[in-house]
Parts: sequence; C-alpha cells; structure tokens
Amino acid sequence: MSAFCAALALGSVTIFPPEALAQTYPTKQIRLLVTTAPGAGPDIVARLIGGKLTEALGQQIIVDNRTGASGRIATEIAARAAPDGYTLMMMQSDHTAVYAMHENLSYNLLKDFSPIILLGATPRLLVVNPSLPVTSVKELVTLAKSQPGALRFGSGGTGSAPHLTMEFFKFMAGVEIFHVPYKGSVAAITNTMTGEVHMTFNAIPPLLPLIKSGKVRALGVSSSERTTLVPGLPSISESVPGYESSGWYGLVAPAKTAPAILSELNAEAIKILKTSEIRERMASLGITPLGTSRQDFALHLGRQVEQMRKIVKLSGARREN
Repeated sequence: MSAFCAALALGSVTIFPPEALAQTYPTKQIRLLVTTAPGAGPDIVARLIGGKLTEALGQQIIVDNRTGASGRIATEIAARAAPDGYTLMMMQSDHTAVYAMHENLSYNLLKDFSPIILLGATPRLLVVNPSLPVTSVKELVTLAKSQPGALRFGSGGTGSAPHLTMEFFKFMAGVEIFHVPYKGSVAAITNTMTGEVHMTFNAIPPLLPLIKSGKVRALGVSSSERTTLVPGLPSISESVPGYESSGWYGLVAPAKTAPAILSELNAEAIKILKTSEIRERMASLGITPLGTSRQDFALHLGRQVEQMRKIVKLSGARREN
C-alpha cells in the first residue's frame, strides 16, 4: 500500500475516471461484430452505418463477421468484451428468437449489453398465391376460420423469421394454418407462386417485383402502421388489432460501457440516419430508418424478448444448432 501511495506521489500511476476516458474517445479503431456472413442484411447495415461512423468519429470501424451457431458465437464474444467502447455489435430481431429458443446460454440479452440505438425496422409482407380467393387480411382470416388447418404457409425453416411472424399472426387472428418449412426463404416464395403453399411472409425487396408482375398477391404489412415502402398497402393490424412483428437492427455495446461513450455513439448515429443518402439507401433495402434514444431501444428490446418467448412457446419452435 505504501509503495502504491509513493507511486501516486511520483506521478507514475494515473487513474482516469470513466468520464475522462469518454472525453478522449475514440483513440483507436472500433470493432463492430456481426453474426452473419458478408452480404447478408445485418452485414450490409453494419457496413453502411459503420462507414459513416468512421467519418464522424475519425477512427476506423472494422466489421468483424463471426458466423455460426445461429449468431451465438459473435454474441458471446461481444458480451465478454471489455466495456470500453471499442467492441460493438449489430443486434437484430433474430437475436431475440435465438435467445427464446435456446436454454442455458452463456449470455443474457437484457443484462449483458448496453443498448445504443435502434437503427431501423424491416416490416414483412404477407403474400398469397393469386388463385387463393382472398384480397384482404380480413378475407384470409374468414377463409382460414372456415377451413381450420386446410391452408398452408411456407417459411424458410422452423424458427426462421417468416415462421415466427406467421405463428404470431395465427395466434392473434385465432386461426389454424399448416406450416411447411423449407431450406430458405427463396423456396418458400417460389412455392407460394406455384401454389404448393398458399402464403408466406417475407422481406419487402424480393417480393415487390413478384407483386408487380402478379405472381403473388400482397395482403398486408407486418408493421403496426402502413409503410411508405409499399404505399397504399394496409397494415395487418388494421384487421388484426395489436398485431406487429417486424425485423429490426440496432447497435449495442457490452454492459457497463461508459454512458458518455454510449451517448456519443447514439448522437452520431442519429445524425447519420437523418441524411437523405442513408435514408434512401435503407429504403432500397426495405428498411424504415428509426434512430431512437438509448432508453427507447432498451424498452424495445425488453418487449421483443417477451414477445418472442410467447411466440416460441406457442409454436413449439426449437433449433438444433
């Protein structure tokens, strides 16, 4: 103890409070962990926002793709990283699905991360084969109730976003529709067009040309309100009150990261999301730009975890990997 005091007196030991460290942030490159391979949605958003953050902060944002185990590998790395602001992670709605479907994980989504900002939402479209005699969500619900289990929906696999989005729809609408899982969303869309299944949920961009060509018919959007991404299309909640199931992207840091650092990252990201360049680019990807406060993102994450636990329980979905 005396040696430590002597070192302090000689000025050889310097202690900086978190606030002081945050004032100099950042002084080196920042790692942004992504759970998917290059070219996937989370990776594209990470590189889009990361590039602009590099310009704003004056330090390089390095996207680090850590795939495998349904995103658990990257999430574990981020949860265990030093809370110094130099490791961030792109969190997305799939995180809550994985969290709800796996027990005994080494991390806690609500306790091991500090939310920074909810960047954007990706509403999904409910589309049906044109031969199905319905032109609205209300008519679909009526038809499904008259033929319990007779209608079929396709998804990209058990536990996939389209699967869980439909399971929540079934619960909220009080209908029974048979699930046909495929190895990927492309197959689910293709088989909706051919009539092997009657309907599917999917992201907006790949469906728009199919809707315009009449190969599928759009009934509604999964967001709580209508979206400018598909003008004129009603939200499903207009026919099924309380329904909402959109994908989303957000930035998080390890828990206990200095609030000043989190606030700086939030402020810079909000500026980026307000630019016409980024808004137009995100719209082309089927993403509605958001830009929330840290507190609102935390509330959103809590609600999403709770909702996903309910959906997974209802569906019985479990992933093997």
